Amino acid sequence: LAVVVDDAAQNITHIVRGADLLDSTPRQIYLQQLLGYPTPRYAHLPVALTPAHEKLSKQTLAPALPLQPSAAEASAMLLSCLRFLGQSVNGLTESHTPSALLKMAGVRWNIDAVPRLQGVVYVE
Repeated sequence: LAVVVDDAAQNITHIVRGADLLDSTPRQIYLQQLLGYPTPRYAHLPVALTPAHEKLSKQTLAPALPLQPSAAEASAMLLSCLRFLGQSVNGLTESHTPSALLKMAGVRWNIDAVPRLQGVVYVE
């Protein structure tokens, strides 16, 4: 209830979150309808899993990302994320700046290419 009221108060129109929260979405839409609030558009992205199918997190001892990665490291991480989300990385390389990669990724973004899975085992 708090999430629904808070989203409506902030005029949220799009919600992107992990597929592990997919089960909550129908309840939230139902509450939005009961309260006369507009229903935002939802997108649920797969959650990165360990080989043991646990959510990748500090609790499962996932390695931390560097606090201040070099531009090449940041670009490599962005490319990895784009691949994980099923996005085309043709022609994109670690030699592109993170800023340029984000701009190109935004132009190329294809929500239909995102895997329709609740979780995906993340292998680098």
